[in-house]
Amino acid sequence: MLSEILSVTGRPGLYKLISTNKNMNIVESLADGKRVPVYVQEKVVALSDVSIYTQNGDISLREVLKKIKEKEEGKQVSLKSTSGKELFGYLAEVLPDYSRDSVYAGDVKKLISWYNILIEHNIDFEAKKTEQSASDETETKKEKEN
Repeated sequence: MLSEILSVTGRPGLYKLISTNKNMNIVESLADGKRVPVYVQEKVVALSDVSIYTQNGDISLREVLKKIKEKEEGKQVSLKSTSGKELFGYLAEVLPDYSRDSVYAGDVKKLISWYNILIEHNIDFEAKKTEQSASDETETKKEKEN
């Protein structure tokens, strides 16, 4: 599901991919449901392509979001303030080996914001459906029909 959820540079919030064209994509804002075009020259990143730097390499955003969900028991994150010290303290609880040299306060703030948006809109970021598992499901359905 995270491959269909996008962050568009210069635009607040997250967007769901609706359709793809040669010169642009149509996306829908998760905040207000408005559909807008996103052109080729705009920087768009699928959340499935995002990772967080750690001392031992990178960890996918999906894994970090799962850890936050476990810590928060499926609820939204509510911090008393958004000071760098509190943001990094929170991240250290969730991901103790994050890279202190490569992760910035703005990154953590965006991570928490994205998590809250995904939870608010009941988007399942834990499911990672591969083409293989989709084809396995199709085979299973065919077998049941016969």
